[in-house]
Amino acid sequence: MASIKISVERLTEGLYIKLPLQWADHPFLRNHFKIKDQQQIRLIQKLGIQFVYLLPEKSDNNPLAPETTADNISEQEEKFLDKQAEKLWQEKQGRIERLRNYKRKIQRCEKNFDRSMSQLRSIMGKIKSRPLNAITEANFLVESMVDTLMEADNVALHLMNDKKDSEDIYFHSLNVAVLSMLLGKSHGMSAAEIKVIALGALFHDMGKLKIPTAILRKTTPLSAPEINYLKLHPKYSFDLASLADNFPKAAMPILLQHHEMLDGSGYPKQLKADDIDLYAQLVSVINAYDNLCHPTDKSQSRIPYSALSYLFKNKKSQYNSDFLALLVRMMGVYPPGSVVQLSNQQLGLVVSVNSDRLLYPNILIYDPSVPPNEAPILDLEESELKIERAIPPNKLPEKVHIYLNPRVRISYYFDPND
Repeated sequence: MASIKISVERLTEGLYIKLPLQWADHPFLRNHFKIKDQQQIRLIQKLGIQFVYLLPEKSDNNPLAPETTADNISEQEEKFLDKQAEKLWQEKQGRIERLRNYKRKIQRCEKNFDRSMSQLRSIMGKIKSRPLNAITEANFLVESMVDTLMEADNVALHLMNDKKDSEDIYFHSLNVAVLSMLLGKSHGMSAAEIKVIALGALFHDMGKLKIPTAILRKTTPLSAPEINYLKLHPKYSFDLASLADNFPKAAMPILLQHHEMLDGSGYPKQLKADDIDLYAQLVSVINAYDNLCHPTDKSQSRIPYSALSYLFKNKKSQYNSDFLALLVRMMGVYPPGSVVQLSNQQLGLVVSVNSDRLLYPNILIYDPSVPPNEAPILDLEESELKIERAIPPNKLPEKVHIYLNPRVRISYYFDPND
């Protein structure tokens, strides 16, 4: 979109302009915006700049004629404008401080996520040789996470940083556990029930540790024997959990039935509808969502928005429709990890969504005038902007892709809203 350089004397309402300044050098919340009134024009003219960049395609009016001369500013108006500028600066500083607090919360969430992941690796490493110890450690991990979840009136679901592909099974297991816990809470389940679900979700795929890596990582279609081998992993998960008498019996069906479908098309026993355990039905919805986002063949991966839409529109006969609908409400229409285009055509990455205001996610905004590590994070509730659509990351221009850094591995973790 081409811009035109015009003098500040030619400004009028309805022009969409970009300031030739760094974000920290002016009181406005953004470097580019549509001028809404004469006061904004006066404030721009007081910045000491001679020109701005006009974006005609996004403007409602034409600029004033070149020979236009600005009116003299009275002393009274000068004082008024100074007060307004100070007010804008205070609002901006407040926004900056909220951004700093948000980033501190993200860092805290990342630390908790990394700690949980480290514990999960240790647990999985012990499951064969010391199953009792492994389950005991898993119980401690689950209890800590569920207690944090249940104590909060509402939580924020955050997008975590990229992780190693070589550890897909661990990140998948923790992802499924985290989202299953949140779905259980959204469904009104008790802390005791959610702990059972979380433990089953953590271990639902541990049977894959007995499946050859060549099968698990194969990106071309599996042969019939390979498919049959892979379909043994629910039984293997059950067998491993059975080695420990402290694994809750109520979680066992999750291990065996997380691939069963309501229409009888699942495995290993082709169970139907009410024959499938309710906890297993919940975990199977989350498992399907995460597998759509992270298939073995990366070229087939779906963005979060697309994965949710696909399940909701096409899989109601196979998955519990109540859990599907609740998942959409819990994640928001545009879950963390979605690349979106806003109503002002700016691009951004959804980095978190709060359970108490799902329509207003936090979005990392692409703004080339701001360094990526200082990129503005927009709280949609504090803006007049709206999300227009989701965009596949591979459709982004290279410079935008580098800046926003959309995640290959979309991992989630929650944090209480203070």
